[in-house]
Amino acid sequence: MTAVRSDTAPLDVAALRADFPILSRTVRDGKPLVYLDSGATSQRPRQVLDAERRFLETSNAAVHRGAHQLAEEATDAYENARAAIAEFVGAIPGELVFTKNATEGINLVAYALSNSATAGPEMARFTLSAGDEVVVTEMEHHANLVPWQQLCQRTGATLRWFGVTDEGRLDLSNLDELVTERTKVVAFTHQSNVLGTVNPVRTLVERANRVGALTVLDACQSVPHAPVNLPALGVDFAVFSGHKMLGPSGVGVLYGRRELLEAMPPFLTGGSMIELVRMEGSTFAPPPQRFEAGVPMTSQAVGLGAAVDYLTAVGMDRIAAHEHTLTEAALAGLGAIPGVRVIGPTDLADRGGAVSFVVDGVHPHDVGQVLDGLGVAVRVGHHCAWPLHRRLGVPASVRASFYLYNDLSDVDVLVSGVREAQRFFGVAS
Repeated sequence: MTAVRSDTAPLDVAALRADFPILSRTVRDGKPLVYLDSGATSQRPRQVLDAERRFLETSNAAVHRGAHQLAEEATDAYENARAAIAEFVGAIPGELVFTKNATEGINLVAYALSNSATAGPEMARFTLSAGDEVVVTEMEHHANLVPWQQLCQRTGATLRWFGVTDEGRLDLSNLDELVTERTKVVAFTHQSNVLGTVNPVRTLVERANRVGALTVLDACQSVPHAPVNLPALGVDFAVFSGHKMLGPSGVGVLYGRRELLEAMPPFLTGGSMIELVRMEGSTFAPPPQRFEAGVPMTSQAVGLGAAVDYLTAVGMDRIAAHEHTLTEAALAGLGAIPGVRVIGPTDLADRGGAVSFVVDGVHPHDVGQVLDGLGVAVRVGHHCAWPLHRRLGVPASVRASFYLYNDLSDVDVLVSGVREAQRFFGVAS
């Protein structure tokens, strides 16, 4: 992610909120909705809802097939969305594969590596077997951990990982010892979905390149919130999901360097992704179609294209600066409450807008219940990051995550709600 500029104009949050119909509703006996769970899924503006609806009402058809006007319009809309999303992350359209979500994108790469011996020479060097290693981190979402565990089980490779410091940063003190000539893959998150920690991508990429390993970046929590240029980061693959960046659910993106995608075997096979089929065997289309078997999620892709148009119009620098302000206020407000401990960095350097915390004497689910009663939507539990919570010595946490439609009044309600939870459970100081 790029640094937050100090000269960015503040967001007009009231005007932005008017674009999001759901934010005008009330919950729990008329309480205004305070939505602080965008790290799990974001809300959608009218512009996205309208784009998807308009496509379904006027141009709905199967893409890349059919000789009629609707099919042509649908294909154009689908590929125009791909082009817009590619530009948003600094890529070219041929480097972006549509998936159903980021999890599928990571699995696509992991399964392709299982079968890389059948691919071109560029991928043959990544064939995994006993003695090879895959390196991840202790702060990964399960979606960027379990697929690599399974890959190692299928191939006999060994899984290794970077630890996390008490402050919630990656411990890279053993970087050269972990990423070695035996390493085939280094997979890591750009920004932790629990801690908000922004990891040093270039440091990890440089070491991986030195030993000839592939890099796979989970960008689900970074691409929606700050300017990200994936080719400039130097990663080989990256994934992100539409539903976390104002877009529809059911659509995600896998970015891959063109030469690697061209060498990779497909993950799923069937219609749409073939070049030639005979009874004796088949050949496959060039990427990205090679990795998009069957009729794709066309209206969702169109909706995601509208979402990146919306984010671009607002300005990713401005969004990042706005979330920086909200995160600073949340860290200060929660940090001032006796008995509340923030999980993760408490300084703003290399930190995003996910703030997780625990309240002494109150289970996170109980804190969440009190906040819900006040109209505040947060995430409670382990946030699909069990190993990280074990490392930090807590079974679960409460997470507030911010986006462009939140303002400082939302932070105030969160902080006062945590104090109310302490009073309710008799642990207030």
